[in-house]
Amino acid sequence: MRTLAIDSATEACSVALFDDEQLIAGDCRTLGRGHAEALVPMIAALPGQGRADRIVVALGPGSFTGLRVGLAAARALALAWGAQLQGYPTLALVAAMARAARGAQDVTVCMTGGHGEWFVAQYDAAGIEQAPLASLRPEQAAALPLAPLVAGSQAEALVARSGAGTALPLLPDAREVMLLPPAAFSASVQLLYGRPPDARLPGPAA
Repeated sequence: MRTLAIDSATEACSVALFDDEQLIAGDCRTLGRGHAEALVPMIAALPGQGRADRIVVALGPGSFTGLRVGLAAARALALAWGAQLQGYPTLALVAAMARAARGAQDVTVCMTGGHGEWFVAQYDAAGIEQAPLASLRPEQAAALPLAPLVAGSQAEALVARSGAGTALPLLPDAREVMLLPPAAFSASVQLLYGRPPDARLPGPAA
């Protein structure tokens, strides 16, 4: 089975094509902005234009625009190809990458959130989430009990604030998606925004 992986949840934009669990080809770029313009050409540059039997896409949390760009592309390609569509949590991939780099151990993941907050989640050595995903102010995140290994785009900042742990700066990379435990993939592709929306409907409509 061929799998196309798409991750555009953060400032990184990445795609990868696998034959079973073997990486065929992939690309990862740190863009900041411009995911909508870059993503489809990146997929098209893969062997066979990325055509696959299964598509897995990052569900967040992360950039509102990046998440929607990735999911829209995944849904369109799944429909066109008759492919299976699954999603996975972005922070779970970062935790899996950290374990691959530093060995099986508990990991705190800390990523850039919105409005100056950080997305924080805790994972054990098997990749199981130990505390619910939270969007926290930096001082709140620093007050948490952290794992010895802290990974993610804000890992260095969190370790500096808390005075504990070892930082491993990481951004999610679709080329590493097969590091995820099978339970991390879900047929539900509901995006994980990590925090309530800024805009709210008027009282009666809400």
